[in-house]
Amino acid sequence: MQIKSEEIIIQGTPGSPGISFGPIHVIARGFSAPDVYEISEDHIEREQARFEQALEITKQQLDELRNHIENLSGEEEGKIFDAHLMVLEDNALLTRVNKTIRERRQNAEYAFYAVMQKFLEAMRRINDSYLRERAADLDDVCQRVLRNFSQDADTDHIDRPDHHHILIAYDLSPSDTASMDRNHVLGFATEQGSVNSHTAILARSMGIPSIMGLDRAVIDIKTLSEAILDGYSGALILNPTEETTQKYRALADKKKLALQELDTLREEKTATSDGHNITLSANIEFTNELPQVAQSGAEGVGLFRTEFLLLGTGKMPDEYQQEKVYTEVVQSVAPHLSIIRTLDAGGDKLPAEPLSQPEPNPFLGWRGIRVSLTRTALFKEQLRAILRASNAGKIGVMFPMISGISQVHTAKDLLKESMDELDKEGVPFDPDIEVGVMIEIPSAALMADALAKEVDFFSIGTNDLIQYSVAVDRVNPHVAHLYKPTHPSVIRLMHMTVQAAKDNGIWTGVCGEMAGQLSITPLLVGLGIEELSVGPHILPSIKKAVRSLSQSECASMVEEALKSSQSTHIAALSANIAARCYPELID
Repeated sequence: MQIKSEEIIIQGTPGSPGISFGPIHVIARGFSAPDVYEISEDHIEREQARFEQALEITKQQLDELRNHIENLSGEEEGKIFDAHLMVLEDNALLTRVNKTIRERRQNAEYAFYAVMQKFLEAMRRINDSYLRERAADLDDVCQRVLRNFSQDADTDHIDRPDHHHILIAYDLSPSDTASMDRNHVLGFATEQGSVNSHTAILARSMGIPSIMGLDRAVIDIKTLSEAILDGYSGALILNPTEETTQKYRALADKKKLALQELDTLREEKTATSDGHNITLSANIEFTNELPQVAQSGAEGVGLFRTEFLLLGTGKMPDEYQQEKVYTEVVQSVAPHLSIIRTLDAGGDKLPAEPLSQPEPNPFLGWRGIRVSLTRTALFKEQLRAILRASNAGKIGVMFPMISGISQVHTAKDLLKESMDELDKEGVPFDPDIEVGVMIEIPSAALMADALAKEVDFFSIGTNDLIQYSVAVDRVNPHVAHLYKPTHPSVIRLMHMTVQAAKDNGIWTGVCGEMAGQLSITPLLVGLGIEELSVGPHILPSIKKAVRSLSQSECASMVEEALKSSQSTHIAALSANIAARCYPELID
């Protein structure tokens, strides 16, 4: 009988709200973790023997490889593999693996992997470039040994990671997050990243509880440990006691009940208490999210992120495949508007295409509309697909990363060319399709009056607008604290954008993270935002918040905010109204 481990609380930064319960599954940089399963005491010696056998096979392979290289290139080149062989003969390593098998009661390949990953992580953190490079040698040895386990692996007892689990990783890319199997991943925690990273943003959009900034998580946390992930406070509780588990079960039930109560508002109008209407739309990446959009009561899709069509193959689907996807979105939310954002790859999102040289600063590099206007064939294929889908319902096209009016002119010219081509081919489409631009670069906000004369709507991408206004890489944990949604410059740029839109008879929405922050909702209402596009999971809460507010009171608050020079003061002005008008929604 195994002794129950002591409860441990590891504190990180909240990434995405929610609570999840389940076993831990750890993945580390370098290569995928092998399957992990528990073994009985009777099988400890058998697993240790499997470990010895995998080592012997690997040594034979390395000897053969060294001899082959020596015959081809000489003795010195063959010595490259001496370091690999030394790893396999290190008594400290062998003792540690055997001890891990015995104490953790886990299969040999996972015990070996876990021990080697600790060594690897330690080497990667050393401030010595030579030693850090040796981590590549360890990676190679690990992979060789793990491959050699498979020859005699006992697969009858393998507990594959296709069960419910809480994922622990050094870091996760946006594509890793977007492609998660929601049937199995209950939540995740990473060592790297911040609340403002695109990974965290996607987690919130997808409703996956997450934590960022868990120091040494990959090294110190054991796979299969029972845990509770609290995405509200940023705490990961390992080996929770029965009392702790009951407390969190009660909290999870309370949150679930609150969501069920919000569901009663689904068919209600989204209007402030003094009659100011606001459209609530959904941000999505995949068509399999459309049932959630319908369930949330959204009035359309305010942002369909097409860069996620790159997932899997690394290239955009062709015109007809894209048309099928966009048509499904349009028909699902009809008669409401669906806004398709053209490819917004690059930066901290998915790469548009492999580059021969890495960009020194991808946030200021080849991304968004800049990719589309230099890959016009690809761009027109997407525009033609959007136009084809416009025959199925109300659709809008939105250009990202606009920094000047010439980009809008060129993009609209290509849209017109696409219309002319389809017209000649006899393909039906909506010639009055709405065209909008994202306001996410300060230069676009500063010339919003000119841009407003060229388009039908603005959508403020607050994530990038904040990043570029205050010169903060939002995924860099060292400066993430400087990323302030209520920075006076950001609020003034947003105010300028809204006013320019109103002066020219077009509407303004917000599709960035600020749209889903309940403490900031009064600020957005007061600024005169006419549409908010958020993740489906948070939409009912935003609807409740808007219906609890007075637009005139919020507008008066914004007048004071625009005079303020302190982001904390502006945040407090908005949060105070939020806490008074809908305290039940504020954690």
